[in-house]
Amino acid sequence: MKWEKAILGDVTDSCLGKMLDQEKNRGEYQPYLANIDVRWGSFNLDNLSEMRFEDDEDERYGLKYGDLVICEGGEPGRCAIWKDQIPNMKIQKALHRVRVHKELDYRYLFYWFLFAGKTGALEQYFTGATIKHMPGQKLKSVIIDKPPIEVQCRIADILSAYDDLIENNQKQIKLLEEAAQRLYKEWFVDLRFPGHETTSIVGGIPKGWFMTTVGDIGCQIESGSRPKGGIDLSLRDGIPSIGAENVIGLGKYNFSADKLVSFEFYNSMKRGKLKDRDILIYKDGAYIGRTSLFQDGFPHEKAAVNEHVFLLHTENKSLQYFLFFTLYQYEYFVKMQKLNKNAAQPGISAQAMLSLDILLPPFHVVHAFDEFVSPIMKNIFAKAKLNRELAEARNRLLPKLMSGEIEV
Repeated sequence: MKWEKAILGDVTDSCLGKMLDQEKNRGEYQPYLANIDVRWGSFNLDNLSEMRFEDDEDERYGLKYGDLVICEGGEPGRCAIWKDQIPNMKIQKALHRVRVHKELDYRYLFYWFLFAGKTGALEQYFTGATIKHMPGQKLKSVIIDKPPIEVQCRIADILSAYDDLIENNQKQIKLLEEAAQRLYKEWFVDLRFPGHETTSIVGGIPKGWFMTTVGDIGCQIESGSRPKGGIDLSLRDGIPSIGAENVIGLGKYNFSADKLVSFEFYNSMKRGKLKDRDILIYKDGAYIGRTSLFQDGFPHEKAAVNEHVFLLHTENKSLQYFLFFTLYQYEYFVKMQKLNKNAAQPGISAQAMLSLDILLPPFHVVHAFDEFVSPIMKNIFAKAKLNRELAEARNRLLPKLMSGEIEV
């Protein structure tokens, strides 16, 4: 089916976000989105940074419901729809804000970008030989398919039905995670664990608890690797190699960042293969200390980590959830950041990681926590798997709807 073509700059208004300049910026501190916070179809809104914005900058850098937030670099074109998740949100310079005119459905435009990103149709608008960018003028020159508005709406309705279910599951995952976090805090931070009424506390430590290290509780730590010469980006069949950009939260995964290694390389790996309940810790670069978990074959039945990721596990599976939620606390994120001793190439060593202090309760308390949290975690990963299936179903429909193969 032949549809009208349109130049993006003729049917939208767009601008880049604000340059981060602590010396020149004025006004009140407000949260902003950076490139790293934008995923395909979603945002990572944990631990957002802030910068100064003046009142008269609200219109230029502020977001409104239905705006597309599009990455200028990193993975140019990657985008998501802003739905007023947080009030007064702004954007930083590495992002474009695109606001549609009345002849465009903002949801349709998102799916057009998602389809174009998957097919490589955006690459002609990129600049840079090694690090790709899509500057403002290039973005404005993008030529899109523009079917009648009623067709746009029907396409968006069909595809967004999947994404609405995914979003609802993500909200439930967040509530389940918060429930597990509250239980951890009640037992191990506020010290209202089972039996606390009859347990004496000396120097802030309950009787029977003791301070030890990650290494001394029997943890094993390993990191992965990648093939000599690097990842072959043309590989279409293999085993996912997980890096810092992939896992963006508990039960949340950026599948668009998948990189594969061959089956032969995976089979030859002696370290770095993911096993159930493995804790993932990012050990270098901008992601030091970010922690997540592999469970029930999510995000992939078989997967490996690259050299930027530690895997942490113990022989005693009952310790894994306690250890994960301990390292998942912001306090430990800060501690792991401080383990970095290299300013030029930030990173932490396995030895430093194993030396991290940890307050260990008696086994019966840890075991009770494991029994409480296990069904919660199973539910989280079941919903995460369902989201993957929903996304795959949407992606099978996407090219057929966006090409007009299926009429609506």
